[in-house]
Amino acid sequence: MKITVIGAGAIGGNLAAKLSAAGHDVQVAVRGPEGVRAEVLESGARAVDLADAVQGREVIVLSIPFGVADQLADLFASVPVETVVIDTANYYPGMLSEPIEAVDNGQVESVYTAELLGRPVVKAWNAALAETQRTKGVPAGTPGRLAIPVAGDSDQARKVAMSLVDDTGFDPYDVGTLADSWRQQPNSPAYCTELTLDELPSALAAADRAKDAAVRDSLPERFAALGANPTVDDVVEMNRAAHR
Repeated sequence: MKITVIGAGAIGGNLAAKLSAAGHDVQVAVRGPEGVRAEVLESGARAVDLADAVQGREVIVLSIPFGVADQLADLFASVPVETVVIDTANYYPGMLSEPIEAVDNGQVESVYTAELLGRPVVKAWNAALAETQRTKGVPAGTPGRLAIPVAGDSDQARKVAMSLVDDTGFDPYDVGTLADSWRQQPNSPAYCTELTLDELPSALAAADRAKDAAVRDSLPERFAALGANPTVDDVVEMNRAAHR
């Protein structure tokens, strides 16, 4: 597929590399494409300027900070409605973004992003750590393969996103509509806890908005308690322990 990844940070860079390695035609779009890390492009992805990134593409992956999608609304105004747009962002008020009243009052994160962008989105790849995504993807059918939840209102767009999740080395799980994606937001039982396809449904069902937001907001203290240089397994265990 013809895919553009907007953003070349930990998640966006990883997805660009994984999807290009899987055989897709991948562009990585940032302001100032010369800043894209060399390893992101090693599998064949190309760095392009943001202004040239969205035309003629079948899928656009947004890997940008939460709450800034409105800055791209003009860019997306001419993008065909059939183009699948995938949102990977997470809301961490006071840590990674300023507090946003609508989301604090209960609006689902990616529903808010869709409103800012002015078009539908699919939620995927937000509920796994960047290092998990980089190092723990395995071929389909591998025992113990980890799963990633996917939510969206269009059956076809959700199907496309699930296929791409599979291409990055993880079992996709269909959460349902975008309104249901709150179950994969920070810091729910399904968020960054490295679950298999058999384990993920019960974790999603156990989500509790108030509790999960409190767990999310306690992250600085919990992370500090891990000490210097925690491993990805340390962070996963910390997330799991918060729901025991």
